[in-house]
Amino acid sequence: MSSRSATLIGFIAILLWSTLALFAAMSGRVPPFQLVGMTFVIGGLLILAIATVRGELRRVMPTPASFALGLYGPFGDTALYYAAMKTAPAAEANLIHYLWPLLIVLFAALLPGARLKPRHLIGALIGLAATALLISGGLGTGGGISLGHGLAALGAFVWASYSVISRRFSTVPSESLSVTMLGCAIPAFACHFAFETTLWSLTSVEWGGVLGLGLGAIGLAFVVWDIGMKKGDVALLGVASYAAPVLSTIILVIAGYAPASWLLAVSCLLIVVGALVASWERRP
Repeated sequence: MSSRSATLIGFIAILLWSTLALFAAMSGRVPPFQLVGMTFVIGGLLILAIATVRGELRRVMPTPASFALGLYGPFGDTALYYAAMKTAPAAEANLIHYLWPLLIVLFAALLPGARLKPRHLIGALIGLAATALLISGGLGTGGGISLGHGLAALGAFVWASYSVISRRFSTVPSESLSVTMLGCAIPAFACHFAFETTLWSLTSVEWGGVLGLGLGAIGLAFVVWDIGMKKGDVALLGVASYAAPVLSTIILVIAGYAPASWLLAVSCLLIVVGALVASWERRP
């Protein structure tokens, strides 16, 4: 597969993630760990089915290290994101979580052979300003820092660090995420049965949210992002991912899950500007 093809495949993840906040909000009353388990089973089975149809079953077994990375990244970030969306206003939690493109730029600058530059720090400060603006209470939701805000920020850190570390696993087939996701569903359901009350009497909207997450924003998106990060133009994908918070916030507002607000628009713009500043580099 060429780098251009892998990059184009990676773009699909960004489009799918623009629906992540909407489907998470649609899932409504479903407890976070139950939602993680359900969507990971759906996503894992989808990837496994695609690998079977393509005759690639030999590629579905992860290495111990890549499986552990899957527990940390996709499982950890998804659990934190779902919990944040259910304990903080959807638009606020979603935008704070979308600090991960900026964090990817910062973390990549700390890798061997790279160095942290002033533009990285300026971009980080702009992103932090956007976060501070969101939790200042200007949206009229009670104001102040909540548990959901902290969970969203932690999820951003987990996903950004996972994305950078995954570059070191370029030889592990992306199809192995099917087994990784099915394996991650086990601790998710274990945590659910230990700490939550099971809810199966879902409305049609809630089932739509669960299926939308499992098939798209969680299942297929993880695979195409993995392909893009391992074989595509990482820098270009990083820049393109800055569009995700804008698209996802617009979708939330249109669907009625978040109020339209100048403060929301300014915060969204600041996050995008901060990420672009951090990634900008003068070229001859």
